[in-house]
Amino acid sequence: MKQIVPEKSSEKVAKFLKKNSLHKRDFAEMIGVTLSYVYNLIDETVPFSTRGTTIERIATVMDIQPEEFSEYRIPQEPILIDESVEILKDYIKENKLTVVSFLKSFPRKKRIDIVDILRGALPVPIDYKELKLIGTTLNMPDEEIYSMWENRVKQVLESAGMNIYSNTGLISSMFDCAKKYLDTKLNK
Repeated sequence: MKQIVPEKSSEKVAKFLKKNSLHKRDFAEMIGVTLSYVYNLIDETVPFSTRGTTIERIATVMDIQPEEFSEYRIPQEPILIDESVEILKDYIKENKLTVVSFLKSFPRKKRIDIVDILRGALPVPIDYKELKLIGTTLNMPDEEIYSMWENRVKQVLESAGMNIYSNTGLISSMFDCAKKYLDTKLNK
């Protein structure tokens, strides 16, 4: 009987890069590290990261769970699952995109933010144009993009101390104006 030897994390990353024809520079930008770090990581000149954020970013780009890396330690804080992020992940799958191909749809400097959104470290953008760019990339209907944006704005207002239920009239008027503005803008 042959003994199963677990694959080293650095080998797993190297195979992923090769399989996806992903340049080390692009990968470094997506996970927020230097190019030399990626080279050293793959060459095993430096130990594989034990920093949770780095491992989570690597796992997000590779579309695997961070627990697949032996160096990963599960954080003690609870992880909040944002429904909007799950919707984005579903659209990535529905469009038969890999995470890498989805990330490559964005300017280089924006990719790490998208990675952090997908791993749940950043909320979906409150900026409608940014959210629209993400939604358009995923062929999301305008109504769904708008609904996601509206929910995000409500989250921000609540976290800033506004009781959106006792201010229903104000909130409704505000979103009615936003819808009219966007409808006018989109129908031009």
